[in-house]
Amino acid sequence: MSASTFWFLAVGGSAALTHMAVFALAQGRMLAELANALGFLIAFFVSFAGHRLLSFKDAGTSVGTSLGRFAITALAGFASNELVFMLLLRGLGWPALLALFVALLFAAGQTFVFSRFWAFRR
Repeated sequence: MSASTFWFLAVGGSAALTHMAVFALAQGRMLAELANALGFLIAFFVSFAGHRLLSFKDAGTSVGTSLGRFAITALAGFASNELVFMLLLRGLGWPALLALFVALLFAAGQTFVFSRFWAFRR
């Protein structure tokens, strides 16, 4: 396993845990879809900082360029996350945390590809 892959998994796991923790704390106070969005927003900053400093530290783009591109990448990942989450939660009646976990896994692959080959292009 390459160092980039290791750090991507470690940072992604940390961001996913942050997302899930914020979701778990917020879901009793708002709609599950809004709690998911809040979790995404907080985890975005964990994810960007970790990927910029660890996963893709040899990026050939400026921090500003990477941030803009990563924001687009992350929003695309969140859109697929939210669609899968709503389908599992509302359509199939899955428990909220399980639906979120599966949705996060689904979006992770897409985010890696876009991050590696565009947002933090080497």
